[in-house]
Amino acid sequence: MTPPTPSAAAPLEVTDESVEKSTTSPAPKPNESRSPGQLAWRRFKRDRTGVISACIVIFFFVIALCAPLIAKLYGKDPYTTYGLNQYGLLGDNGYPVLPNGGISSEFWFGIEPGLGRDVFTFLLYAIRNSLLISAAITLLVVLIGVTLGVTAGYLGGKTDWFIGRVIDTLLSFPSQLFFVAFTPVVLALFVSPEENTPTWLTVACLIGLLTAFGWASIARLLRGQVLALREREFVEAAKVTGASPARIIFKELLPNLWTPILIQATLNLPLMVTTEAGLAFLGVGIQDPTPDWGVMIGRAAQVYQEDITYLLFPGLAMVIFVLAFNLLGDSVRDALDPKTKR
Repeated sequence: MTPPTPSAAAPLEVTDESVEKSTTSPAPKPNESRSPGQLAWRRFKRDRTGVISACIVIFFFVIALCAPLIAKLYGKDPYTTYGLNQYGLLGDNGYPVLPNGGISSEFWFGIEPGLGRDVFTFLLYAIRNSLLISAAITLLVVLIGVTLGVTAGYLGGKTDWFIGRVIDTLLSFPSQLFFVAFTPVVLALFVSPEENTPTWLTVACLIGLLTAFGWASIARLLRGQVLALREREFVEAAKVTGASPARIIFKELLPNLWTPILIQATLNLPLMVTTEAGLAFLGVGIQDPTPDWGVMIGRAAQVYQEDITYLLFPGLAMVIFVLAFNLLGDSVRDALDPKTKR
Protein backbone atom coordinates (compact mmCIF):
# COMPACT_ATOMS: atom_id res chain seq x y z
CA MET A 1 0.00 0.00 0.00
CA THR A 2 1.38 3.42 -0.94
CA PRO A 3 1.44 6.11 1.71
CA PRO A 4 -1.09 8.88 1.35
CA THR A 5 0.16 12.04 -0.41
CA PRO A 6 -0.48 15.42 1.18
CA SER A 7 -3.30 17.40 -0.32
CA ALA A 8 -2.33 20.43 -2.41
CA ALA A 9 -5.01 22.45 -0.67
CA ALA A 10 -3.77 21.63 2.79
CA PRO A 11 -3.12 24.85 4.74
CA LEU A 12 0.48 25.74 5.64
CA GLU A 13 1.33 26.20 9.30
CA VAL A 14 2.29 29.81 10.00
CA THR A 15 4.49 30.41 13.02
CA ASP A 16 5.24 33.62 14.87
CA GLU A 17 8.87 33.40 13.73
CA SER A 18 7.96 33.43 10.05
CA VAL A 19 5.60 36.37 10.55
CA GLU A 20 8.34 38.29 12.32
CA LYS A 21 10.82 37.61 9.50
CA SER A 22 8.33 38.66 6.80
CA THR A 23 7.45 41.93 8.51
CA THR A 24 11.03 42.96 9.37
CA SER A 25 12.61 45.27 6.78
CA PRO A 26 16.10 44.44 5.50
CA ALA A 27 19.01 46.09 7.30
CA PRO A 28 20.04 49.34 5.60
CA LYS A 29 23.41 49.56 3.98
CA PRO A 30 26.08 51.55 5.84
CA ASN A 31 26.16 54.40 3.27
CA GLU A 32 22.41 54.45 2.63
CA SER A 33 20.61 57.79 3.15
CA ARG A 34 23.83 59.66 3.87
CA SER A 35 24.68 62.94 2.20
CA PRO A 36 28.06 63.45 0.48
CA GLY A 37 29.07 65.75 3.31
CA GLN A 38 28.29 63.11 5.93
CA LEU A 39 30.25 60.49 3.98
CA ALA A 40 33.22 62.86 3.67
CA TRP A 41 33.10 63.63 7.39
CA ARG A 42 32.97 59.90 8.17
CA ARG A 43 36.03 59.25 5.98
CA PHE A 44 37.86 62.19 7.52
CA LYS A 45 37.28 60.94 11.08
CA ARG A 46 38.91 57.64 10.13
CA ASP A 47 42.08 59.45 9.00
CA ARG A 48 44.20 59.71 12.14
CA THR A 49 46.72 62.02 10.47
CA GLY A 50 43.99 64.39 9.39
CA VAL A 51 42.37 64.50 12.83
CA ILE A 52 45.68 65.19 14.60
CA SER A 53 46.55 67.88 12.03
CA ALA A 54 43.13 69.49 12.50
CA CYS A 55 43.64 69.57 16.28
CA ILE A 56 47.04 71.24 15.85
CA VAL A 57 45.64 73.83 13.43
CA ILE A 58 42.70 74.58 15.75
CA PHE A 59 45.14 74.94 18.65
CA PHE A 60 47.15 77.56 16.75
CA PHE A 61 44.05 79.55 15.84
CA VAL A 62 42.74 79.39 19.41
CA ILE A 63 45.98 80.72 20.92
CA ALA A 64 46.11 83.36 18.17
CA LEU A 65 42.62 84.61 18.98
CA CYS A 66 43.21 84.39 22.73
CA ALA A 67 46.68 85.98 22.65
CA PRO A 68 45.65 89.15 24.58
CA LEU A 69 43.94 87.06 27.27
CA ILE A 70 46.88 84.66 27.58
CA ALA A 71 49.33 87.57 27.80
CA LYS A 72 47.19 89.22 30.49
CA LEU A 73 47.11 86.03 32.56
CA TYR A 74 50.84 85.56 31.96
CA GLY A 75 51.47 89.10 33.19
CA LYS A 76 53.64 90.42 30.36
CA ASP A 77 53.30 92.09 26.96
CA PRO A 78 55.31 91.84 23.73
CA TYR A 79 56.50 95.45 23.68
CA THR A 80 58.11 96.05 27.07
CA THR A 81 61.92 95.76 27.05
CA TYR A 82 62.28 93.77 30.26
CA GLY A 83 65.97 93.13 29.68
CA LEU A 84 66.74 96.85 29.62
CA ASN A 85 64.41 97.72 32.48
CA GLN A 86 65.49 95.00 34.92
CA TYR A 87 69.11 94.66 35.94
CA GLY A 88 70.68 91.23 35.61
CA LEU A 89 68.64 89.85 32.71
CA LEU A 90 71.06 90.84 29.93
CA GLY A 91 74.83 90.74 30.02
CA ASP A 92 77.22 93.39 28.75
CA ASN A 93 77.18 91.75 25.31
CA GLY A 94 73.39 92.11 25.11
CA TYR A 95 72.63 88.39 25.41
CA PRO A 96 70.64 86.79 28.23
CA VAL A 97 72.63 86.02 31.36
CA LEU A 98 70.74 82.81 32.15
CA PRO A 99 71.37 79.78 29.92
CA ASN A 100 69.04 78.67 27.11
CA GLY A 101 68.13 82.20 26.11
CA GLY A 102 67.13 83.27 29.61
CA ILE A 103 64.41 80.65 30.11
CA SER A 104 63.09 80.74 33.67
CA SER A 105 59.89 80.54 35.65
CA GLU A 106 59.38 84.25 34.96
CA PHE A 107 60.18 84.12 31.24
CA TRP A 108 58.91 80.80 29.88
CA PHE A 109 60.56 81.08 26.44
CA GLY A 110 63.38 83.38 27.51
CA ILE A 111 64.03 86.96 26.50
CA GLU A 112 65.10 88.55 23.23
CA PRO A 113 68.78 89.35 22.82
CA GLY A 114 69.49 93.06 22.68
CA LEU A 115 66.15 94.50 23.79
CA GLY A 116 65.08 91.85 26.28
CA ARG A 117 61.45 91.53 25.22
CA ASP A 118 59.54 88.49 26.41
CA VAL A 119 59.73 85.81 23.71
CA PHE A 120 56.56 83.98 24.78
CA THR A 121 54.17 86.92 24.42
CA PHE A 122 55.98 88.19 21.34
CA LEU A 123 55.48 84.78 19.70
CA LEU A 124 51.80 84.72 20.69
CA TYR A 125 51.17 88.07 19.01
CA ALA A 126 53.36 87.10 16.05
CA ILE A 127 51.20 84.01 15.45
CA ARG A 128 48.08 86.14 15.87
CA ASN A 129 49.14 88.78 13.34
CA SER A 130 50.47 86.30 10.78
CA LEU A 131 47.40 84.06 10.89
CA LEU A 132 44.92 86.93 10.72
CA ILE A 133 46.68 88.48 7.72
CA SER A 134 47.01 85.12 5.96
CA ALA A 135 43.39 84.19 6.68
CA ALA A 136 42.16 87.52 5.26
CA ILE A 137 44.27 87.04 2.12
CA THR A 138 43.04 83.46 1.67
CA LEU A 139 39.41 84.49 2.06
CA LEU A 140 39.73 87.26 -0.53
CA VAL A 141 41.70 85.04 -2.90
CA VAL A 142 39.04 82.33 -2.76
CA LEU A 143 36.15 84.78 -3.21
CA ILE A 144 37.73 86.53 -6.20
CA GLY A 145 39.00 83.30 -7.74
CA VAL A 146 35.62 81.56 -7.45
CA THR A 147 33.73 84.56 -8.81
CA LEU A 148 35.94 85.15 -11.84
CA GLY A 149 36.62 81.47 -12.54
CA VAL A 150 32.95 80.50 -12.52
CA THR A 151 32.00 83.60 -14.53
CA ALA A 152 34.60 82.89 -17.21
CA GLY A 153 33.70 79.21 -17.46
CA TYR A 154 29.93 79.70 -17.58
CA LEU A 155 29.66 82.75 -19.84
CA GLY A 156 32.49 81.85 -22.22
CA GLY A 157 33.05 83.98 -25.31
CA LYS A 158 34.74 87.35 -24.91
CA THR A 159 34.35 87.28 -21.14
CA ASP A 160 36.24 84.00 -20.93
CA TRP A 161 38.91 85.28 -23.32
CA PHE A 162 39.47 88.50 -21.35
CA ILE A 163 39.60 86.84 -17.91
CA GLY A 164 41.83 84.11 -19.34
CA ARG A 165 44.34 86.67 -20.60
CA VAL A 166 44.38 88.40 -17.22
CA ILE A 167 45.02 85.05 -15.52
CA ASP A 168 47.85 84.25 -17.94
CA THR A 169 49.40 87.66 -17.32
CA LEU A 170 49.30 87.32 -13.53
CA LEU A 171 50.69 83.78 -13.61
CA SER A 172 53.58 84.91 -15.79
CA PHE A 173 54.93 87.26 -13.10
CA PRO A 174 57.64 85.97 -10.75
CA SER A 175 55.44 86.74 -7.76
CA GLN A 176 58.01 86.56 -4.94
CA LEU A 177 60.46 88.85 -6.73
CA PHE A 178 57.64 91.16 -7.73
CA PHE A 179 56.42 91.46 -4.12
CA VAL A 180 59.90 92.38 -2.91
CA ALA A 181 60.37 95.00 -5.62
CA PHE A 182 56.86 96.43 -5.80
CA THR A 183 55.83 96.64 -2.12
CA PRO A 184 58.09 99.65 -1.34
CA VAL A 185 56.83 101.36 -4.50
CA VAL A 186 53.22 101.00 -3.40
CA LEU A 187 53.98 102.22 0.12
CA ALA A 188 55.88 105.23 -1.28
CA LEU A 189 52.67 106.34 -3.03
CA PHE A 190 51.07 107.00 0.36
CA VAL A 191 53.99 107.78 2.68
CA SER A 192 57.14 109.73 1.94
CA PRO A 193 60.46 107.96 2.56
CA GLU A 194 61.25 110.31 5.47
CA GLU A 195 58.13 109.27 7.41
CA ASN A 196 57.45 106.05 9.26
CA THR A 197 55.00 103.79 7.46
CA PRO A 198 51.93 103.02 9.60
CA THR A 199 51.44 99.36 10.38
CA TRP A 200 47.86 99.38 9.05
CA LEU A 201 49.08 100.67 5.70
CA THR A 202 51.71 97.92 5.47
CA VAL A 203 49.08 95.30 6.30
CA ALA A 204 46.65 96.71 3.72
CA CYS A 205 49.39 96.75 1.10
CA LEU A 206 50.33 93.13 1.83
CA ILE A 207 46.73 91.97 1.67
CA GLY A 208 46.11 93.87 -1.55
CA LEU A 209 49.23 92.66 -3.37
CA LEU A 210 49.02 89.03 -2.27
CA THR A 211 45.32 88.94 -3.14
CA ALA A 212 45.85 90.55 -6.54
CA PHE A 213 48.41 87.93 -7.55
CA GLY A 214 46.96 84.97 -5.66
CA TRP A 215 43.51 84.42 -7.14
CA ALA A 216 44.62 83.49 -10.67
CA SER A 217 45.46 79.82 -10.03
CA ILE A 218 42.13 79.11 -8.29
CA ALA A 219 40.22 80.92 -11.05
CA ARG A 220 41.95 78.87 -13.76
CA LEU A 221 41.15 75.60 -11.97
CA LEU A 222 37.48 76.46 -11.46
CA ARG A 223 37.15 77.75 -15.02
CA GLY A 224 38.13 74.32 -16.30
CA GLN A 225 35.73 72.62 -13.91
CA VAL A 226 32.82 74.83 -15.00
CA LEU A 227 33.59 74.28 -18.71
CA ALA A 228 33.11 70.55 -18.11
CA LEU A 229 30.05 70.91 -15.87
CA ARG A 230 28.07 73.30 -18.05
CA GLU A 231 27.67 70.61 -20.73
CA ARG A 232 26.26 68.05 -18.28
CA GLU A 233 22.66 66.91 -18.46
CA PHE A 234 21.52 68.49 -15.18
CA VAL A 235 22.68 71.94 -16.35
CA GLU A 236 20.95 71.52 -19.71
CA ALA A 237 17.80 70.41 -17.91
CA ALA A 238 17.90 73.51 -15.72
CA LYS A 239 18.22 75.70 -18.83
CA VAL A 240 15.25 73.98 -20.45
CA THR A 241 13.09 74.64 -17.40
CA GLY A 242 13.88 78.36 -17.70
CA ALA A 243 16.24 78.70 -14.75
CA SER A 244 18.15 81.97 -14.60
CA PRO A 245 21.96 82.00 -14.91
CA ALA A 246 22.25 82.95 -11.24
CA ARG A 247 20.13 79.98 -10.18
CA ILE A 248 22.14 77.63 -12.38
CA ILE A 249 25.41 78.89 -10.91
CA PHE A 250 24.33 78.78 -7.26
CA LYS A 251 22.07 75.71 -7.36
CA GLU A 252 23.71 73.52 -9.99
CA LEU A 253 27.37 74.48 -10.44
CA LEU A 254 28.66 75.65 -7.05
CA PRO A 255 27.48 72.54 -5.13
CA ASN A 256 29.68 70.49 -7.47
CA LEU A 257 32.68 72.80 -6.95
CA TRP A 258 32.97 72.69 -3.17
CA THR A 259 35.61 69.97 -3.28
CA PRO A 260 38.23 71.90 -5.33
CA ILE A 261 37.37 75.13 -3.50
CA LEU A 262 37.96 73.65 -0.04
CA ILE A 263 41.11 71.87 -1.16
CA GLN A 264 42.57 75.03 -2.68
CA ALA A 265 41.67 77.06 0.42
CA THR A 266 43.36 74.59 2.79
CA LEU A 267 46.49 74.52 0.64
CA ASN A 268 46.56 78.28 0.05
CA LEU A 269 46.55 79.45 3.68
CA PRO A 270 49.92 77.90 4.71
CA LEU A 271 51.38 79.26 1.46
CA MET A 272 50.26 82.76 2.46
CA VAL A 273 51.69 82.28 5.95
CA THR A 274 55.14 81.48 4.59
CA THR A 275 54.93 84.21 1.93
CA GLU A 276 53.95 86.89 4.45
CA ALA A 277 56.69 85.77 6.84
CA GLY A 278 59.20 85.74 4.01
CA LEU A 279 58.37 89.32 3.06
CA ALA A 280 58.77 90.41 6.69
CA PHE A 281 62.10 88.56 6.84
CA LEU A 282 63.28 90.43 3.73
CA GLY A 283 62.26 93.77 5.21
CA VAL A 284 59.32 94.61 2.91
CA GLY A 285 56.50 93.31 5.12
CA ILE A 286 55.62 93.83 8.77
CA GLN A 287 58.43 95.63 10.56
CA ASP A 288 59.75 95.57 14.11
CA PRO A 289 58.41 96.31 16.74
CA THR A 290 55.16 94.84 15.43
CA PRO A 291 55.14 91.11 16.31
CA ASP A 292 55.30 88.83 13.31
CA TRP A 293 56.69 85.40 12.49
CA GLY A 294 58.96 86.83 9.82
CA VAL A 295 60.18 89.60 12.14
CA MET A 296 61.16 87.05 14.79
CA ILE A 297 62.93 84.77 12.33
CA GLY A 298 64.73 87.74 10.77
CA ARG A 299 65.91 88.91 14.17
CA ALA A 300 66.89 85.35 15.14
CA ALA A 301 68.97 85.00 11.98
CA GLN A 302 71.22 87.78 13.31
CA VAL A 303 71.83 86.23 16.73
CA TYR A 304 71.46 82.47 16.24
CA GLN A 305 75.20 81.83 16.57
CA GLU A 306 75.16 83.15 20.14
CA ASP A 307 71.54 82.34 21.09
CA ILE A 308 70.00 79.48 19.11
CA THR A 309 67.06 79.34 21.53
CA TYR A 310 65.54 82.53 20.14
CA LEU A 311 65.38 80.94 16.67
CA LEU A 312 64.03 77.65 17.98
CA PHE A 313 60.59 78.75 19.14
CA PRO A 314 59.33 80.78 16.12
CA GLY A 315 60.98 78.42 13.64
CA LEU A 316 59.58 75.28 15.24
CA ALA A 317 56.13 76.84 15.61
CA MET A 318 56.00 77.78 11.92
CA VAL A 319 57.21 74.36 10.77
CA ILE A 320 54.60 72.58 12.91
CA PHE A 321 51.76 74.83 11.73
CA VAL A 322 52.60 74.70 8.01
CA LEU A 323 53.19 70.95 8.10
CA ALA A 324 49.94 70.32 9.99
CA PHE A 325 47.94 72.51 7.61
CA ASN A 326 49.41 70.82 4.54
CA LEU A 327 48.60 67.39 5.98
CA LEU A 328 45.11 68.66 6.79
CA GLY A 329 44.69 69.76 3.18
CA ASP A 330 45.69 66.29 1.98
CA SER A 331 43.23 64.67 4.38
CA VAL A 332 40.41 66.97 3.27
CA ARG A 333 41.16 66.11 -0.35
CA ASP A 334 41.11 62.38 0.38
CA ALA A 335 37.86 62.68 2.35
CA LEU A 336 36.07 64.68 -0.34
CA ASP A 337 37.45 62.60 -3.22
CA PRO A 338 38.05 59.02 -2.05
CA LYS A 339 39.38 58.03 -5.47
CA THR A 340 42.62 59.90 -4.75
CA LYS A 341 45.32 57.96 -2.98
CA ARG A 342 48.25 59.39 -1.06
